[in-house]
Amino acid sequence: MGKQILVIGAGISGLATAVALQRRGHDVTVIEERTDTSSGAGISIWPNALAALDEIGVGDAVREAGSGVTAGAVRWRDGTWLRHPAPQRLVNALGEPLVVIRRSALTKVLADALADGTIQTGLSAQELVTTADGVRLALSDSTMREAVAVIGADGTRSVVARHLNGRLADHYVGYTAWRGVADCAIDPDVAGEVLGPGIEFGHVPLGPDLTYWFATERAEAGQDSSTLELRYLKARFASWADPIPAVLAATNPDEILRNDLYDRAEAKRWSRGPVLVVGDAAHPMRPHLGQGGCQGLEDAALLARFVDGDDDLAAAFARFAAFRRPRVRAVVRESKLIGQMVNLRPAFLSGLASRATVLIPESMVTRHLAAVAARSAFVLPSDRDTASV
Repeated sequence: MGKQILVIGAGISGLATAVALQRRGHDVTVIEERTDTSSGAGISIWPNALAALDEIGVGDAVREAGSGVTAGAVRWRDGTWLRHPAPQRLVNALGEPLVVIRRSALTKVLADALADGTIQTGLSAQELVTTADGVRLALSDSTMREAVAVIGADGTRSVVARHLNGRLADHYVGYTAWRGVADCAIDPDVAGEVLGPGIEFGHVPLGPDLTYWFATERAEAGQDSSTLELRYLKARFASWADPIPAVLAATNPDEILRNDLYDRAEAKRWSRGPVLVVGDAAHPMRPHLGQGGCQGLEDAALLARFVDGDDDLAAAFARFAAFRRPRVRAVVRESKLIGQMVNLRPAFLSGLASRATVLIPESMVTRHLAAVAARSAFVLPSDRDTASV
């Protein structure tokens, strides 16, 4: 029998969670504060997340909407190779190429997989109260909703996570990030990252004619200068290795996104009774492994298995959290460590640390990357993991 569940947040984690549950016969409604959820530049979907999307049933649709990439090159700002793995070696280690896709295209694939009327926009969660029958949710339009369960996929500043944990303070990590899509192609051989002291630039093909790029640099918070961002980036990266100057030259200044990066500790409590958090609401992470959205997709696919395995949603949520914590904590910890290394102060220490990575054997790097991002890294729970005790 289907269970009526409210999902708070129509980002990647929320939509994927709704798809996974709805396709297993559950009655799901998604509540989203924004009225336009199509924003965003690009995102890399690594094979572990593609395996999760296959479990949900939309993996092939995502592959068709994006483009396969064997990104793995790492260069210094002058073009010197720090890492240059053979593409086929990466594919063999990961199980398939990663997929680079516009965020708007990914959310469209997920939204299109839901029944009409599932997503309700322009509404935000204000307060949750657990009742004998489930959860009562107060919304921003002064209405109340009753549900068997509520799943918070409402990001780092999650209302649902605060309901479970009390105050959860986030903090600026000391650097900012830019993202954009350039109207040009790059040589797939250089797809990956280019490093400098305290600064990095990444670029990967987005189909045959476009390039998704990102950059991070230490900066004071709140320095967004709107249309001047591209002018700054062109000057900052003017002397860097090709094709970075050409990529920036082919970028529309009105479509550049700048976000100061904030971090928050993992929620100590992911679930209590019929209330659960997933994705960034549960375990926010820095972007340096490209696993934030990917781990949210893993959450969605695995949660559906646990919900199917137990008629007691509170127990299913608790078992899901216990199953997920070890893997997610390791990825969060490593993402933070990489960010700290790239942004060491003074900047020359960051440069030394980045250049020293060339000393690590390629086989070791590949094995470690596979442990995080290969198809085999996405592990389904056993019957014993999901079964009611």
